[in-house]
Amino acid sequence: MGSVRKASAWLGLVEDNNDDDRYYDDEYAEEAGDPWVTDPRVRVASESAQDQGRRIATITPDGFRDARGIGELFRDGIPVIVNLTSMEPGDAKRVVDFAAGLTFGLRGSIERVATRVFLLTPADTQIVNGESSGRFQGGFFNQS
Repeated sequence: MGSVRKASAWLGLVEDNNDDDRYYDDEYAEEAGDPWVTDPRVRVASESAQDQGRRIATITPDGFRDARGIGELFRDGIPVIVNLTSMEPGDAKRVVDFAAGLTFGLRGSIERVATRVFLLTPADTQIVNGESSGRFQGGFFNQS
């Protein structure tokens, strides 16, 4: 099935005659409640942090089907740390591609913070690099 036909089938414009369920799992669709609240692989800050707008989610997906949770959190304006260290390389690449498209579409940014660990930040979030040139030079650990 070609890319255009796949996209059309995904949008519901044409009938999908392909029985390939790589992108959708019935068990995942039947889960009740918020998937990132009950899923032990996902942690979101407390309600008080939510009130102050200081929430960050960390997600360690097992497969590409967990990309939906990443997208929902990011779409709600929550920065997401995605840890892909436990995934197969092929699925990890698909999640990175999805995250790159997600951040581009919502005008956010994606940054690699470690090997196979990425930070997705919404458009209204500023990333502060800890290695600024204006840092205090006579610091506590200066042994000269």
